[in-house]
Amino acid sequence: MKILDSEFQAWMGGVQARMEAVLGRVLPAASVAPGRLHEAMRYATLEGGKRVRPLLAFAAGEVSGAAPERLEIAAAAVELIHAYSLVHDDLPCMDDDTLRRGKPTVHVEYDEATALLVGDALQSLAFQLIAESPVAENPKVQLEMVKTLALAAGSRGMAGGQQIDLESTGKALSLPELELMHIHKTGALIRAAVLLGFSCGKHSEAEKPLDRYAKCIGLAFQVVDDVLDYDGSTATLGKTAGKDSKQGKPTYVSVLGLARAKEMAEALRGEAHAALAPLGARARRLSELADFIVLRKF
Repeated sequence: MKILDSEFQAWMGGVQARMEAVLGRVLPAASVAPGRLHEAMRYATLEGGKRVRPLLAFAAGEVSGAAPERLEIAAAAVELIHAYSLVHDDLPCMDDDTLRRGKPTVHVEYDEATALLVGDALQSLAFQLIAESPVAENPKVQLEMVKTLALAAGSRGMAGGQQIDLESTGKALSLPELELMHIHKTGALIRAAVLLGFSCGKHSEAEKPLDRYAKCIGLAFQVVDDVLDYDGSTATLGKTAGKDSKQGKPTYVSVLGLARAKEMAEALRGEAHAALAPLGARARRLSELADFIVLRKF
């Protein structure tokens, strides 16, 4: 199988286009007061990004036979959390970056106070969506989905990982310490995307292998990000290349070296495929996404 054969590209493009429309629909219009905040929320979220987390949610939904109308809401909630995290991550008090998705970061385009509020509002909207829309077979499952997203975004997930990241700047971490950081910072939301997509359909024995897959591909995503940050360019990445090394942040490249980091990503891809093996054809898109995530060049 070609990694990016035409059928997979068509499926991926279809989900990406659908999610652009869905996000455009659920985000408040810039004409609604407070207009500047709503305009900035749309600026931060629309017209950019690969939508990897929504793609994973849709692919996991195929395992459980979930309806697309449910999946698009769960996927939008995860993507809104991701967008908020990028806005806050770029702030001067965090990574102090000026470029994201090929355009000025929100605090540069607007101002720091607005960027802070954008992140707050995007996070609130994510939970509103997943709480008010019929995205699961029963209320108990839907409540569990809210909990899954909250854990992934909070101190035991993404926010906690960011705190570890801030404390680790200028320090030499061991591989287990680095993995712990990224299991929280990057992996938690990727895992949530998979589990939420799966939960939109009928539950089955598939949850355990999907959890293992999500953990592997969440780490692999970060390893590849570190590799691309090391040997990619700002023009192709759409964000400042080499930023982490310049700031003295520990990465998989700094800990393992470039060659071993690439080997680790490949090993994690193999583990992700192995986790999916019991699921057969239902997990085809997840398998293809594992290839896409590890073998991407930008």
